[in-house]
Amino acid sequence: MLGVYDYTVVLTYLSILTALAGIICSFTPQLILAAVICLMICGCLDAFDGKVARTKKNRTDFERKFGIQIDSLSDVIAFGVLPCCIGINLVNNSRFLEKLTTYSHYYTYFKEVLIGICILYALAAVIRLAYYNVTEEERQNAEEGNREYFTGVPVTSAAIVCPLIYLVQMANKLDLTLVYMFFIALMGSLFISEKKIRKPGFKHLMILIVLGILEVALMIFCKIYLQKQ
Repeated sequence: MLGVYDYTVVLTYLSILTALAGIICSFTPQLILAAVICLMICGCLDAFDGKVARTKKNRTDFERKFGIQIDSLSDVIAFGVLPCCIGINLVNNSRFLEKLTTYSHYYTYFKEVLIGICILYALAAVIRLAYYNVTEEERQNAEEGNREYFTGVPVTSAAIVCPLIYLVQMANKLDLTLVYMFFIALMGSLFISEKKIRKPGFKHLMILIVLGILEVALMIFCKIYLQKQ
């Protein structure tokens, strides 16, 4: 069969499957929480897939290049398309935006603008990952070791920012669709910026994972608690 199927790419394949499940969930308003949790799981898997791949000492040049490409394609789905789908779901089911449309039909176009922002966000993520692939291959040909800095904010930041906004929305029974869209637009612009970001170390990754687990627990608590209200 074409491709690589050893343990070095297992986490990446799991991330793709999780992201696709999240996208499917995002089509149903009642399953938006599941979509957000899928996004966070993808962030957790992405934090370790590279470390797992580097444990194989005898990786061929083909396996290494395949790993770079499949990881970026996974990130396109998980951190480009999935947050975009979640955003479109929030726009289409926003109570606040629904009230606006009752005042004037012009606000219908406002929804289309917000959906357009989601699409541009996904485009920015693809551009950022394509740039990373090219520069990473050039860097590996010129030097050994791991990258210490990123150019532009990594797309994986969506796995932190988007769930946090949704958690605040759940906890306070607010409609934070516009807040979500603001950060989607901000992240998209930062993806393709030339800002240098230091690559987080293992300790920072573990802190983020613990915070992510706490966020998931709080989301589930809010979901159960609010259903009893």
